Amino acid sequence: MIGFLSGIIQAKTGQTLIINVSGVGYQVWVPIWIYQNSNLNDPAEFLIYTHVREDEISLYGFNQPTDKDIFINLISVSGIGPKIALNILSQAKGSQRIIKAIQAADVDYFTQIKGLGKKGAQRIIVDLKTKLGSLKDLEFETEQDQDLLEALKGLGFSPQEIKKAVKDIKPKLPLETKVKLALKHVQTN
Repeated sequence: MIGFLSGIIQAKTGQTLIINVSGVGYQVWVPIWIYQNSNLNDPAEFLIYTHVREDEISLYGFNQPTDKDIFINLISVSGIGPKIALNILSQAKGSQRIIKAIQAADVDYFTQIKGLGKKGAQRIIVDLKTKLGSLKDLEFETEQDQDLLEALKGLGFSPQEIKKAVKDIKPKLPLETKVKLALKHVQTN
């Protein structure tokens, strides 16, 4: 399974990029905003989700771990395939809007997406609300806040531990200081 690609953008077709990695071209499906901001011959690095079916192997590329995580969560919902999940990510321009729509049970938000009806939207909300709902109170807005969340998740902390650890941390502190304070809080409790 391919988990990461780093190379040069060789071509753009449809909503895919051909990434030249040491002379091998990988076709990678990407969210629309990544596609639109990509230029030929630019260096590119993507976190990859490898989707395997009986008749096809497809690669999906993401710049942020949270976008890849939400994509994986979306395709875990019955009836939601990778193309619809990619459409959802493209419409939202990232994972934060999707998480908010799930937490708010906003069926109308999801029914705007091409290929997704009301039943599919309801299934997404029902299936993912419990997985994503525990992070609702964190309300991360900035990229640095997301980096803190990812760092703590990467260290193996549960959403509940993260919630408790970051509760009293001042938002304007540097990321490194925030991580140290969160770790100190977890160790003392």
